[in-house]
Amino acid sequence: MEIIQELMPGAWHLKLFRQRDSRGVFTKTFHVREFQRIGIDFIPRESCYTSSARGVVRGMHFQLPPHAHQKLVHCCSGRVLDVLLDLRVNSPSYGKAAAVELSSAEATLLCIPAGVAHGFAALGDGNMLMYQTDEIYYPESDAGVRWDSFGFAWPVEHPVISARDQVHPALRDFNSPFQIFSK
Repeated sequence: MEIIQELMPGAWHLKLFRQRDSRGVFTKTFHVREFQRIGIDFIPRESCYTSSARGVVRGMHFQLPPHAHQKLVHCCSGRVLDVLLDLRVNSPSYGKAAAVELSSAEATLLCIPAGVAHGFAALGDGNMLMYQTDEIYYPESDAGVRWDSFGFAWPVEHPVISARDQVHPALRDFNSPFQIFSK
């Protein structure tokens, strides 16, 4: 496992271990010692996945304190444009977005710190994203910022948006409780 780039403070795009042979492909998406070696403190507490058709935009999601969580995201099928939005008021990248394409063809993963909202646009068909979080899901802490409220140019002409994601507050109306590297 190696660091490709830091997208914003504490948000890492990582190259995963991948092995190919005549049987297919093996990809390692988490190894606690490898994470510790590169300076990422993460212990998984919950794991899930989403599947999305072309044109779906999901986001921008996070959990509020005291249940804020770090998130690992890996695309195991298809292709998405993954988008991060920094909500940590004392971060040098507060209110700014960063994006990276994730695909099943590439063995990469995003490590997203608490206080950074996450979303994505499905660029093809048959997209599946795997998630691991270091905190379990708490419905009362589930939150979001409206996907189209922070000046990001989504690469989807007619996005398919859930009713939930359409009613999140705009970034300008969100009173952030997050500080950089806080949980």
